[in-house]
Amino acid sequence: MWFAIAYAKGVFDMYQKQLEEYFAAHQDEMVADICTLIRIPSDRQEPQEGMPFGEGPAKALEAAMEIGRRMGMRVTDYDHYVATFDLNEKEWGLDILAHLDVVPVGDDWTVTGPFDPKIVDGKLYGRGSADDKGPAMAGLWAAKAVKDLNIPLSKNCRVILGTDEESGSSDIAHYYKVEKEAPATFSPDADFPVINVEKGNYSSEFTAEWAEDAKLPRIVSAKGGFRRNVIPDKAEAVLEGISLERVRAVCEAYSKKSGVTFHATEVEGQVHVLAKGVAAHASTPEAGANAVTAMVAFLSQLPLADSEGFSKLCAVSRIFPHGDWEGKAAGVKMSDEVSGPLTIAFSVFSYSLTGLTGMFDSRVSLCANNQNMRDVLVEVFGKSGIRLTNLNMRPGHHVPADSPFIQTLLGCYERYTGQKGECIAIGGGTYTHNLKNGVAFGCADPAVDNHMHGADEFAVIEQLILSAKIFAQAIIELCQ
Repeated sequence: MWFAIAYAKGVFDMYQKQLEEYFAAHQDEMVADICTLIRIPSDRQEPQEGMPFGEGPAKALEAAMEIGRRMGMRVTDYDHYVATFDLNEKEWGLDILAHLDVVPVGDDWTVTGPFDPKIVDGKLYGRGSADDKGPAMAGLWAAKAVKDLNIPLSKNCRVILGTDEESGSSDIAHYYKVEKEAPATFSPDADFPVINVEKGNYSSEFTAEWAEDAKLPRIVSAKGGFRRNVIPDKAEAVLEGISLERVRAVCEAYSKKSGVTFHATEVEGQVHVLAKGVAAHASTPEAGANAVTAMVAFLSQLPLADSEGFSKLCAVSRIFPHGDWEGKAAGVKMSDEVSGPLTIAFSVFSYSLTGLTGMFDSRVSLCANNQNMRDVLVEVFGKSGIRLTNLNMRPGHHVPADSPFIQTLLGCYERYTGQKGECIAIGGGTYTHNLKNGVAFGCADPAVDNHMHGADEFAVIEQLILSAKIFAQAIIELCQ
């Protein structure tokens, strides 16, 4: 037995040395492939024939398939929803699941343009560098390394690249209508070491309508946010019947209080207010400064005329007060030992003279259910005459930490980093959320803020290369 253990250790040490040398020689090629993908704007667009998510995602998928063919992979296109890259034709052993679509970009990038990749101090800047084009290529290059080094495998590793992860994952749902799950799947679309718990999700639009009320002063319009899973960094409003000086006084006071900057100007007799916060992923609302919740709170503090619309706006502010991402005011604050606390983000809002709409995104603990989450929110909104449109809550996902699959991944992580591996829970959902034996594994260092979903997104090149080595080792140990 001891001989077998020693032999196995010697074999894996040999593979580690080979992988270190391989990626030292091919680092520039891998980075070049990532840059090729970053240059393609691939946020979701209007569908076209043969392009289910628009031209950008389709072009990114075509570029990735060309890279895979150049690598000698067996490439399969699933109706331009996803593409797969097979290492061999043997029995299925492992899937690596990543995506090529990105979230939309703002206009406040400073290091480079969002689709003009640039390396500064070992960091690769560009939309998708960290989420998820860089990690996707780390997975594909890991498979190529195992192939090029002729490391013997008894099972197949398949890399799956999708194009709609950021907007609902209908791409991967399409794929699994015709293909089965692999015995093990990991997605390099989060942090190391291993994420074996993903919280559930309850997200909904809320709406209300009323007859226009002409009493002044009043809110003519307000809006902010563009996607439910992104903490918004901008919001704006138009007011009438109130002086610029009075609004500016509240702007100054609330800017200091909220952590969001407010600026007011007068245009043709109306006061325009702009709020500037900090964008973040909706799964980590504490990392941002929500311009929408701040704007709604700001408006609710102004001396405006009583009206049904203003009353409903104030109700929204009471349910989602600025700075409360735990759901305390809404009555849904909760936590459990395995998955941790619930988070909730009010992320999209629009207000007019005759109605309002909004969207919130909540990452719910494993202990959440319809009774203690959905029904509570339906009731609290309903008391103010505001309706929720979605009554479906997605449960959480959990793969036991002591499973052989997870223990293998942790071992690979420890081998290459020298750090203790552990399982963690997140509020974000990955492609593996609905897979029985699927987890998120890398690619980011949790100690590094990659500005994911924000301006100046970047990936640390050294971390991407390290991740590729870890993934290659995982392929070897899970497929040999």
